[in-house]
Amino acid sequence: MPARRGLCLLPLLLCALLGAAAHAENRGTSSSKGRSFAGWKAPNTNNASEEVYEVDEFAAKVLTGKLTTVFLPIVYIIVFIIGLPSNAMALWVFFFRTKKKHPAVIYMVNLALADLLFVVWFPLKIAYHVNGNNWLFGEGLCKVLVGFFYGNMYCSILFMTCLSVQRYWVVVNPIVRSRKKSEIALGISLAIWVLILLGTIPLYLVNQTTYISDLNITTCHDVLPANVLAHDMFSYFLSLAIGLFLIPALLTAVAYILMIKTLNASISEISTGKKRKRAIKLIITVLSMYLICFTPSNVLLVVHYLLLKTYSQSYLYVSYITALCLSTLNSCIDPFIYYYISKDFRYNLKNALLCRSVRTTRRMQVSLSSSRLLHLWIDKAVCKEESFISYQQQQQQQRSANDLRKS
Repeated sequence: MPARRGLCLLPLLLCALLGAAAHAENRGTSSSKGRSFAGWKAPNTNNASEEVYEVDEFAAKVLTGKLTTVFLPIVYIIVFIIGLPSNAMALWVFFFRTKKKHPAVIYMVNLALADLLFVVWFPLKIAYHVNGNNWLFGEGLCKVLVGFFYGNMYCSILFMTCLSVQRYWVVVNPIVRSRKKSEIALGISLAIWVLILLGTIPLYLVNQTTYISDLNITTCHDVLPANVLAHDMFSYFLSLAIGLFLIPALLTAVAYILMIKTLNASISEISTGKKRKRAIKLIITVLSMYLICFTPSNVLLVVHYLLLKTYSQSYLYVSYITALCLSTLNSCIDPFIYYYISKDFRYNLKNALLCRSVRTTRRMQVSLSSSRLLHLWIDKAVCKEESFISYQQQQQQQRSANDLRKS
């Protein structure tokens, strides 16, 4: 049911955004400047080789307003404070505390690694916005930041899809354990990293820094030449949205719907109730991530560039950059997903926080296992003894009955 509600909200969001596009069409204008972060070449009075650009009044207000210089850096600071230690702790638990490297662990390790590699660049992003959207770190670092920004979002989507499909497979086949499955998970993870690397290459081929003469700032990705935005970027981001967001989102939704159906079909089992509750918690968490982090940013991304290409303007600039900012919250939500998914992760994290060494933890596990085996052996021995006594009593009663008959 939660998955179906999430799917119902997606068409509503699409209709609302397409309504904004229709509004822009009705207000069509012949001006080449619109409400967007598109830049237009300006005369260079310094006779330097660097190209100089100008932006319209609306874009200038946004670039100098509280939204980009106060709200965005506050969100990034929160994500950095929570995301850096939580993902570093998750990786440490997975690498040094988790003994069994089954497919779910492999996917979670890669997801935590992607989040950590993304979050470590946040100080540059925060400094950029606090400094009035003025980039001081050069073209190369700007390209790296933009590449990791989009790469992390789609990397998270793909690994969350793998986790969702894998959880469904575990529910359907709870007994099947195979080493090949771990090898397949490693191969899929490597393929995802290669796909993300190839998918972000176009971002490195375009100059991401632009000097805005009327504001005296150098932006990073916030302002790009109008011709680049209208043609190259639209086709690129449309391909990313369909291939790396829409298709994985549908696979995730289908996996969770089938998972709920499978659990409902086996409702007679005692352990099914707990599994169903955990599955519902996981579904709510993942769907919340899609609805808050991934869906708005990808839909607004496509509609924003569509408006730029069709009408040379966009009325979704503020919503667009806000949604991109909120998409970074997935780096904070992911560690909680690990907690819900993996019982081993919960156990190992608890021992790590209690400063128990790996050796102590293993001794506790051996002691616990031995204690359970001892109790099981005692129970079996007691049962055998009771059975033997009962058998002797029955034999004695039978002898007494035979003696009475003879007499």
